[in-house]
Amino acid sequence: MLAILAITGPIFILIAVGFAAVRLRVLATTDMRALGVFVINFALPALLFTAMSAGSVTQKLRLDLLLPYALGSLAVVGLVAALAMTVLRRKLQMAAVLAMGMSVSNSAFIGFPIAQQLSPATASAALAVYAMVEALIMFPLLMALAELGGGGGGRWPLVLRGIVLSLARNPMILAILAGVALSALGLKLPLPAARATELLGSTAAPVALFYIGGTLAGLKVRIAAGDIGLIVAGKLLLHPLVVYLAFLALPLDGAELQTAAVLNACMPMMSIYPILAQKYGQEGLCAAALVATTVTSFFTISAFLWVSGTVG
Repeated sequence: MLAILAITGPIFILIAVGFAAVRLRVLATTDMRALGVFVINFALPALLFTAMSAGSVTQKLRLDLLLPYALGSLAVVGLVAALAMTVLRRKLQMAAVLAMGMSVSNSAFIGFPIAQQLSPATASAALAVYAMVEALIMFPLLMALAELGGGGGGRWPLVLRGIVLSLARNPMILAILAGVALSALGLKLPLPAARATELLGSTAAPVALFYIGGTLAGLKVRIAAGDIGLIVAGKLLLHPLVVYLAFLALPLDGAELQTAAVLNACMPMMSIYPILAQKYGQEGLCAAALVATTVTSFFTISAFLWVSGTVG
């Protein structure tokens, strides 16, 4: 148990430090936005570029990892949408908001720092796979469903244009593509540039965790216990279970990487969940769900590490 706490403890301690920094007014909530921009636009792209530019393309872009992880996440969307619309009698837009909170993990800000401690050699490449699933498949699908559910069918050209432009400007996707291109061409950055990129990438994990804590401290939470409980259970239990079943159907050559993928599904939802839901008037619910899921994930992630035997 102490070995497990040695993995999860530092993650949530850094989150708590960020939370305390904002609550004690050492930093303002607005300062967190700058940290988030730094991580998303600079630190994580540098990390992904370094990972993808080293070694062969086939070793990095693991389709055998991408396919079951994507199928498991898509299955969660289908299950949640069906449950919400038939049993809970929710409209498609609300079903999409619920599915968004249950099917997309915080791979970059929480998943990667944990994976980096467990498997430093594969953590960055695996993050690139998760980032591609989330940015190229999950986000476009969920945003399209939410728009369709809100009567946006007549605005499909604008919706699709917005999704394409968003992907074209996504720094993490651009960094992955640039790294793959360099690797395919057999090129390398000059040594000073390579070391600067590695140094920048090394800041991603701690700054991201501090940012998560500060963001949680600034959220305005509204209580809606039923929906919050549903989102928490869906993200921390249903998502990992369905991803695990997907890997049983499509086994991965490498038990360690397969376990790491299921562990990534155990992470809470992405930190921008309330921001994305704001457009649909559900930011209060999603902020509360984000806080509840992040706090609860300390126990569920620790439990998974213990049950899976990942940490001795």
